Amino acid sequence: MNENNIESLREALKHSPENVPLRHMLAEALLGLNRLEEAEEEYSKLLKMGGDTRAKVGLATVFYKKGSYSACNVILEEVIEKGSGDIQVFVLHARGLLKENEIARAIESYKKVLEIDPKFADDELDSQLRMREQRIVDEDDETDERFLQKPDINFEDVGGMDAVKKEIDLKIIKPALHPELYKAYGKKTGGGIMLYGPPGCGKTFIAKATAGQVNARFVNVSLDDILDMWVGNSEKNLHDIFELARRNTPCVLFIDEIDALGASRSDMKQSSGRHLINQFLQELDGINHSNDGVLIIGATNTPWNLDPAFRRPGRFDRIIFVPPPDEYSRETILRLKLKNKPSGAIDLKNIARKTTNYSGADIDAIIDIAIEQKLEDSFTDGIPQPLETKDLLNAVKKHKPSTQEWFATARNFALFANDSGLYDDILAYLKIKK
Repeated sequence: MNENNIESLREALKHSPENVPLRHMLAEALLGLNRLEEAEEEYSKLLKMGGDTRAKVGLATVFYKKGSYSACNVILEEVIEKGSGDIQVFVLHARGLLKENEIARAIESYKKVLEIDPKFADDELDSQLRMREQRIVDEDDETDERFLQKPDINFEDVGGMDAVKKEIDLKIIKPALHPELYKAYGKKTGGGIMLYGPPGCGKTFIAKATAGQVNARFVNVSLDDILDMWVGNSEKNLHDIFELARRNTPCVLFIDEIDALGASRSDMKQSSGRHLINQFLQELDGINHSNDGVLIIGATNTPWNLDPAFRRPGRFDRIIFVPPPDEYSRETILRLKLKNKPSGAIDLKNIARKTTNYSGADIDAIIDIAIEQKLEDSFTDGIPQPLETKDLLNAVKKHKPSTQEWFATARNFALFANDSGLYDDILAYLKIKK
């Protein structure tokens, strides 16, 4: 239906505003054109006029398309409670529950669909739900609860880091948003990138924002979550983590401290360590299980300790340098960290200029130092003293950037062990010509 038809329906409703069939036609036409706000308005009017199941399902569909899955499900549950046998109601309900990661309830709703029509098929629901039917209340629930997140941040929340965001956009975000283009060329959506750089510079934050950017789930694990004292359990833990990501695609699987997990196999004296690395490589390759839709991000402070096998095509074939925040980013971090703290008119630009090479963690530290001094001053009269520019500048003098030691080591690798050009970004950051 085109714009002229929409206007014709609106004109007709001016003369007959209580005409329910006519308003349904308008609401459905707007919904079909994805004019969601207008469609919501028309369905809401229908409900005020007495409404019916058709109007409620229409409004639920609007909410689903807008990403308001909870509101969608609440409406559909009311419709189902009143005895609806409409297959499309259960299909939409299953999809809405799946989006909220309510797997067990989504399966129950989808079973109702199959009871009505055993031949019914839906690619998304079949791939996400049918294989899980026998596992909806087993040991994986605990794993899901511990690690699975739905981020509420995206790249707009990441100050600066433009080069890093551009690399991630090309390697991860574009394939995730346009899977049909990649499938047309026989390429899978998924794969891995490795973030490296000094500690405390936002590698976890950028990984989480990546998941938010593509509306994906986020699984965040570190070495401590994987290692186990019993033989074979570490490999099982690692496999379970990958399975969790595969069951919840699209998913960003973020593995921190990967330098400890992926140390060179030639350096491993214990066979258990080699077994774990081999297990990791198998999981990355998706030998027995498809990683399609799983976006794997590793983070390391010491990329030079990684087994070269990790950098083969199809594994971590993009290695991205995450430097300390630039001046603009430092100012943004300061503003965020000082929000809701007693403070006067602080010259953030001045402090940002004087904190070159400071990591996000270093900025946290200087704020803590300034606050501790203010707390001492406040004990005399019990009145919170506002932070001033001079307090933060004094703290900068007391806390030197923690990244200096890292750059001293990284510089040597970039100059003397850089035949492949892997560490050219470090040289560029340090303004060193090869």
